[in-house]
Amino acid sequence: MTSAPAPLDGVRVIDLSRVLSGPFCTALLADAGADIVKIESKTGEDSRHLGPFRDGESIYFNVLNRGKRSIALDLKDPDDREVLLCLIEGADVVVENFRPGVTGRLGIDYDTVRARSPRIVYASISGFGQSGPMAGAAAYDLVVQALSGIMSITGTEESGPTRLGESFGDTITGIFAAWGISTALLSSRATGRGQHLDIAMLDSLLAMLPTAHSQLQATGETPKRVGNRHPVSTPFDTFRAADGQFVLAIASQKGFQTLAHTMGRDHLLTDERFADDTARTQNEPALRAEIESWAAGKSVAQVLESLSAAGLAGSEVWTVEQALTSEQAGHRAVVESFEHPVAGTVSYVRQPVVFGDSARPGVRRSPLLDEHHDEILGEAEPDRIDRTGDNPDHV
Repeated sequence: MTSAPAPLDGVRVIDLSRVLSGPFCTALLADAGADIVKIESKTGEDSRHLGPFRDGESIYFNVLNRGKRSIALDLKDPDDREVLLCLIEGADVVVENFRPGVTGRLGIDYDTVRARSPRIVYASISGFGQSGPMAGAAAYDLVVQALSGIMSITGTEESGPTRLGESFGDTITGIFAAWGISTALLSSRATGRGQHLDIAMLDSLLAMLPTAHSQLQATGETPKRVGNRHPVSTPFDTFRAADGQFVLAIASQKGFQTLAHTMGRDHLLTDERFADDTARTQNEPALRAEIESWAAGKSVAQVLESLSAAGLAGSEVWTVEQALTSEQAGHRAVVESFEHPVAGTVSYVRQPVVFGDSARPGVRRSPLLDEHHDEILGEAEPDRIDRTGDNPDHV
């Protein structure tokens, strides 16, 4: 059987975004087959100048901008702005993450664009949204993590509030933006009418707090930092064996009974301190002592062998390198790579959804600055674009 086209084959996206949340969104769309036309300033998008670097090329930029085409425009120049608006007329989606109000000053806001292309899906990504008392405030991932409450429940009491180990405020927002765009495209294709999507980093992180929000509602108490431990279920944490740490995740009464049998400690099943999940959580230090006493004479490998034989969930703690190079990641083919003319081999993690019978787009590298200038202009309406102002130094 012949595979169907890639899910977003034929969808064109004008990408005005910079650094992380927007480019992460459009990279996901590119992975699903969309044609991403990246609009850059004459000096290049901000993340071209952010490390880490290899041979003068930002690996960070190249990972986030795989599968895209680049054209450099000065959006303050009326001619270049008209070029952009003409490009948008032939597109399905616009993605931007300027601070609210900037697109209006540039003359490329949603109302202006909609007047020329009523079917456009126009996604605006910002720290706090297009409205509200914080709408105009500067936002970085660290700021939004701090304001969302997620830092307050990450770490230990001793460590204090702790940032997540990645820029999840940006990446989660990019995922929600890609989801919103794909959803809005269904409506646009059906009705011929687009819409303005308002995606805020703070809103996105708040949506990622279902456990903490449930705790707050049920108890009226502000959730606290509990380290690696699950705030509700026990045992659900990292534990120490003879030669290192392992994780153990038990979230049911049956699972706890199986764990007690596996450890040869059936007396735990008649101990009132461990009678149910709530009791186990209240008496977590005592249960931890029992588990680590059992594991103390075993290697991590031996502990995990016992847990696996019993059908219990446990694992060692992998480094990022171990995870990316694992047999499982290799089998799933989630890590792909391309050859860049300057940076050499650049690997990246593709969007992770497997679309059944749909074809996976071929690997496409990240662009050099303004690399596709003539190509992109040639695909627009040539009689409406004055090419005499083209950059003579484009690649």
